Amino acid sequence: MPLPLHFRPPPCVRSPAPLPSPRPPHRNQYRSAPVSTRGRSSSVSFPASKKGGIGHGGLRIECIRIGGVEIPNHKRVEYSLQYIHGIGRSRSRQILLDLNFDNKITKDLSEEEVITLRKEVGKYMIEGDLKRFNRVAIERLKEIRCYRGIRHKLGLPVRGQRTKNNCRTLKGKRASVAKKKSPASQDE
Repeated sequence: MPLPLHFRPPPCVRSPAPLPSPRPPHRNQYRSAPVSTRGRSSSVSFPASKKGGIGHGGLRIECIRIGGVEIPNHKRVEYSLQYIHGIGRSRSRQILLDLNFDNKITKDLSEEEVITLRKEVGKYMIEGDLKRFNRVAIERLKEIRCYRGIRHKLGLPVRGQRTKNNCRTLKGKRASVAKKKSPASQDE
């Protein structure tokens, strides 16, 4: 069944190559409004295709969604897991060791391996939960008015950095100070 003209697949899905036509299409024929998936979770599972990637109905999936993040398909699993907020180099290596996975390219993972990887990543605090946890911790520091909380509130460095010369990012643009006239020039 051909796709309707107003349908636009998500960015990680590549549609099949169009058939050659006798004349080129009009320039506005295939344009459509962008489709926003913000706020919706996509939990569609596709059967594995014969070529090793994941596909469905002539469409080939270009990326895998783990922990609410589309990780790249063309990189090794160790590096593609690092696209998830809260998973760094050491944690991604630890996940691969726990699952006894080879560090192969993400698109070569079977559907069972993707499912076990999702379960393992789901054990950790990642993405929105981690960001919310950090935000609540900083709000608590501000509320109890400890030194770190006061520094957060004032927008100054928290971890003991010097502030005489640097930290322009936190302090904002430098305010110019007008020079005072010397007393000798005022008498004249």
